[in-house]
Amino acid sequence: MRKITMRQAINEALHIAFSSDDTIFIVGEDIAKYGGQLRCSYDLVNNFGSERVRDTPISEMAIVGVGNGASMIGMRPIVELSYIDFLGTSFDQVLNQAAKMRYMYGGRVNLPFVIRTQCGAGLGNGAQHSQSLEALLCHIPGIRVVMPSNAYDAKGLLLHAIRDNNPVVFIEHKALYKKKCEVPEEPYELEYSAVVKRPGKDVTIVTYSAMVHTALAAADQLTTEGIDVEVIDLRVLEPLDINTIIASIQKTSHAVILHEAWKKGGFGAELAAQIQAEAFDRLSSPIIRIGAPNVPVPYSAALESAYIPSIERVVSAVKESLEYSAKKNS
Repeated sequence: MRKITMRQAINEALHIAFSSDDTIFIVGEDIAKYGGQLRCSYDLVNNFGSERVRDTPISEMAIVGVGNGASMIGMRPIVELSYIDFLGTSFDQVLNQAAKMRYMYGGRVNLPFVIRTQCGAGLGNGAQHSQSLEALLCHIPGIRVVMPSNAYDAKGLLLHAIRDNNPVVFIEHKALYKKKCEVPEEPYELEYSAVVKRPGKDVTIVTYSAMVHTALAAADQLTTEGIDVEVIDLRVLEPLDINTIIASIQKTSHAVILHEAWKKGGFGAELAAQIQAEAFDRLSSPIIRIGAPNVPVPYSAALESAYIPSIERVVSAVKESLEYSAKKNS
């Protein structure tokens, strides 16, 4: 099968969606001729015209507001925010409009629109262009939150999100855009569920987005020491597929939670709470959370590298989890 980048897979999904539904359009800053900061809409205007691919002023509140209004009257807009960091300037539209309108209208309206944006550190973009803010969104009922880790998932999940009748925030990690994997040419949709990326029997690592690759690299390294790690890629944080997580922990009895976002108040805390509630009696050691330190994302390359959870930290956490249970049972 051919291999394409995540950027190409997202562009392909947009082409498929636009070709299949005339109610779909996209708005955002410089997305027409330039292709946007995310560079995933680079040829849409040539294929579907300026009525359906529209540049906007620099106003995230207006951009998300278009999504709210247009979706309520039967359109399926895709709105693009250059960076998730700029979500704050549109947060009233997300928090008090998109998330609540269907509920406040008693289910008489749908809001089928997607907010596409990018997150993540590692490329030297500084503190205001490198954050991972998914936990803020997961705290708000009424919003789907999707974070693919590869091109295959990005295509299938984006097509599913575009056809969802609820607002979806689709978060793409900027360090993954050039990463390739096998992706079918034909259209396909992926359900909102987690997947076991690597089966194992000793320890479960629960993760998502770019950290999936860190977890897999750590698991490969640990194999050489006789430690068999299972890696779960959540793919979707809301709705959360807790059943896949619990099934894994019932098998391994050890849990390590990994994400790039700040450890303090990060989504890993919610994961840990749900695991404790559902599988406390199956745990042989305390849940370990790995996340970024509680500081803004550094601009310095050396400091930014230290900020992002490393393979070595994951390897150490897995060993710590196993050593705890070994001491307890000795």
